[in-house]
Amino acid sequence: MPSGQETSFRDHAKNSNFDTLSTALLRWQHQTCLTVFSLLVKKIVQLPAITANYTNIASMKTQVSFIRRNIAFFLPFLLVPYTTSAQKKPLDHSVYDGWQSIGSSGISADGSFIFYTVTPQEGDAQLFITTPHKQQIGKIDRGFQADFSADQRFLVALIKPFFSESREARIRKKKPDEMPKDSLAIFALETANLIKIPNVKSYKIPEETSEYLAYVREDLPPSPDTLKADTAETDKPSHKKPVSILHIRNLASGNETTFERVNMYHFNKDGNALVFVRTAAEKDSIGADAGLYYYDLVSDAAHHISRGKGVYKNIAFDESTSQLAFTADKSPEKSLQKAFKLYYYTPAQDTAIVIADAYTNGVPSNWYISGDGDVRFSKNGKKLFFGIAPVPRVKDTTLVEFEHANVDIWHWKDDYLQPQQLVNLREELNRSYLAVTYPKQGRKVIPLADEQLPEVRLTYDADNEFALGTTDIGRRIETQWQTGSFQDIYAVSTTDGSRKKIAANIRGSISLSPTGNYIVWFNRSDSSWYSHTIQSGSTLRLNADLPVIFSDEDNDVPDEPNGYGIAGWTEDDAAVFINDKYDIWAFALDGTERRILTNGAGRSNQVTFRYIHFANDRNLPGRPRKPTIIDKKEPLILSAFNHINKENGWYVSNGRNNRDPKEISMGPFRLGAVQRATETKHYLYTKESYVSSPDLYTSPDFTSETKLSSINPQQTNYNWGTAELMQWTTPKGHAAEGILYKPEDFDPNKKYPVIAYFYERLSDGLHTYIPPTPTPSRLNISFFVSNGYLVFAPDIRYETGYPGRSAEEYVNSGMEELKKQPWVDSGKLGIQGQSWGGYQVAHLITRTDMYAAAWSGAPVVNMTSAYGGIRWGSGMNRQFQYERTQSRIGATLWENPALYIENSPLFHLPNVTTPVVIMSNDADGAVPWYQGIEMFTALRRLQKPVWLLNYNGEAHNLVQRQNRKDIQRRELEFFDHFLKGKPAAPWIEKGVPATLKGIDWGFGN
Repeated sequence: MPSGQETSFRDHAKNSNFDTLSTALLRWQHQTCLTVFSLLVKKIVQLPAITANYTNIASMKTQVSFIRRNIAFFLPFLLVPYTTSAQKKPLDHSVYDGWQSIGSSGISADGSFIFYTVTPQEGDAQLFITTPHKQQIGKIDRGFQADFSADQRFLVALIKPFFSESREARIRKKKPDEMPKDSLAIFALETANLIKIPNVKSYKIPEETSEYLAYVREDLPPSPDTLKADTAETDKPSHKKPVSILHIRNLASGNETTFERVNMYHFNKDGNALVFVRTAAEKDSIGADAGLYYYDLVSDAAHHISRGKGVYKNIAFDESTSQLAFTADKSPEKSLQKAFKLYYYTPAQDTAIVIADAYTNGVPSNWYISGDGDVRFSKNGKKLFFGIAPVPRVKDTTLVEFEHANVDIWHWKDDYLQPQQLVNLREELNRSYLAVTYPKQGRKVIPLADEQLPEVRLTYDADNEFALGTTDIGRRIETQWQTGSFQDIYAVSTTDGSRKKIAANIRGSISLSPTGNYIVWFNRSDSSWYSHTIQSGSTLRLNADLPVIFSDEDNDVPDEPNGYGIAGWTEDDAAVFINDKYDIWAFALDGTERRILTNGAGRSNQVTFRYIHFANDRNLPGRPRKPTIIDKKEPLILSAFNHINKENGWYVSNGRNNRDPKEISMGPFRLGAVQRATETKHYLYTKESYVSSPDLYTSPDFTSETKLSSINPQQTNYNWGTAELMQWTTPKGHAAEGILYKPEDFDPNKKYPVIAYFYERLSDGLHTYIPPTPTPSRLNISFFVSNGYLVFAPDIRYETGYPGRSAEEYVNSGMEELKKQPWVDSGKLGIQGQSWGGYQVAHLITRTDMYAAAWSGAPVVNMTSAYGGIRWGSGMNRQFQYERTQSRIGATLWENPALYIENSPLFHLPNVTTPVVIMSNDADGAVPWYQGIEMFTALRRLQKPVWLLNYNGEAHNLVQRQNRKDIQRRELEFFDHFLKGKPAAPWIEKGVPATLKGIDWGFGN
């Protein structure tokens, strides 16, 4: 072969996914022959020119003879299939449990060590510990919830019981305290020494040091008690039943200090102090040793800083560990009215003191300290934030319960409908409102939020004066028919509680800048970003007069689109970085500068760039997430997605100039779970494609990489598939695209049945791996492709008012395009969809007879009856869904009833000729299950072939694994019968009567 065309057999064998050397040899042989054959054909095409240039007749005859002989030699090789994939097994129902995925993963701060878990769908996981160079240094069977110590000398994890043990305990219906318990694993990274400790409930390690580990295990209490506290210990430990014992372990020496009856514990940031709560001994009614303890790990001394039985919550250290605060309620256990107080402690004190209660100056009348509000200090330690709330009314326990009505009263002026109130009842009962006190300035409380301004947000450090307040009070009723409420924005002073109104009637995202000097929001009403300077009171529109759209360009619902969000901030609040569809913009918050950080290269090339915040920062309890800070002086690593070929990868951008980002790597894969070591630029991520499981990789630069895991090697034993982008033009002239999945052993000389699976737009998932997993109710594409089906996943774009016709436009035209191929069996076409996809399936079979089988999961078939109903999972009314969002009608039922009828399959069911299965579950909180009943009973009356599956107690999508396995089996049997002509399973042929429920499932052989 000519230079540049040659590919060695060794290269093919190295890169092949095939499981035998002979397969690789055959593939190399086939490609070599194909290359030579194509060159020969090319010479035939060029033969007239060749003969014209030959003056020597003998030489010309030699050349022609050479071509003829080689065609005769290579042609037989091309007619013999090179692949042995036809010999591979199709996936079957036995493969699910053993198919694996990468669970949690982590990389040490210096990038020296990596852990990851490999988890089967059902069974025992494994936790691997390795270096970035794939040198395995340890493995912990059934390990999970792992973390590195801050000095990177230890890895700590929990160990689950054997799956078989837990399963057996469930079979025997063991009580929760009798179930098998977790163990603790302490793995020394330098020596690979592994210590296991049984019966562990939880563990914690400090955020910024690693000398100590704390864990709680259930055990018989030690004797004598090892408590080193400044209080006498008089009660003897009970040996009647296990108690929770706190162990504080020095990781280097292995020495431990223990405290019994501990139900809560909390390290400070530096790991030199720990607080914990002890409960009273079993027969101690006074609770002499109960309460909150402060344990100084440096001096190895514990101090009883708050005495008495009670509920202790919301423990918070300040940044320097010089202050501690918490809430506690010490009222009698049977008291109906709790009385939390805010306590304050410093190591210089003997005990914690109350610094705020219901009677403290500033607490509103009939309000009290909430036990449900987060407690936190500002970074400089001057402010202490906590929650306050109105004193709740208490039920009269003297009333006889069964003599009084049990009734919900719906009122037309209620902010939220009663069902939504009931769904959110616990949240509302626990609602608190932010307040602040200054511990070193005396007892005074400054309320920041109240019932008229319920939401107040702080910056991460909370050292600045102003907080961000938002309220939608008085405009919540509108959420019945629109998405999101209109809000007013306030700047709230943490000094005196005063409020400045910044803006009114904003529907969109609202943010406070990291230093608290600016409030930034996106207003959906005009698709604009605004910046408000709190001190000066000035507001400016950041994207004024720019030709670029900052709202969702692909929005096709009859509602105002959302924005693409904020990418990050500069540390000094000089600029905010905002995304459009493709690029990232830098806007000076004072309006002095704006430019495209990515130089417009994203829009020019239809590539979406996004800044990825790699920092794996832990957040202290009660603290908000750290803001994303972007340093323009450093090279910016950007994720990239190409909308044309669906490739993913990485680019690097220099934030200081106006040059296009430079490509690092792009390819036909999908990246996920990206992390970076906090002290080095070493990355950890998963990479997948449709044919490759999402394995774990590590790389210093995203160019050279090391594959750490190799999950699912058994895939090579099974007939898998391929995924390719398909494009066509719809009848109305719209450019359309979707994904076509083919079996690995695809033979263009055969005819295949096709199943179309759709929702809205799926083509961006071209390179997504789809494991053979029991389905929650969707079509498991890999499973059906392996079993000899083509699966087509078309994108659908919608016209307001005509969602059904839109599905016809894209799905039907895509199937018509496929029918042109000789390898498609045009009489064996099926469709499957769940939820919104289930609705579209129901609509399509009323408008065409081209489908031989249909599966409709949780469909809405009657928009007129569903329109005013309730989504019981959230308690919300369904009107917004039909008018503004997914159903896309764009009008109320009384404004355009004709559209609701046209788009309701129920009114057109006499047209159905396609056999259809409906899944509609009696605990569905998203789509009323009576919608499925309406469809079933109508088709039954019309004597159309129809089946309904109701998985008892299941919601919108199946959760119970046994039900997922059941529906997967039924889907295959259904489509195999109607699209492949296999015998009908008994449940298809004659159903399963109630008398045989739980006895005979009606499956085929």
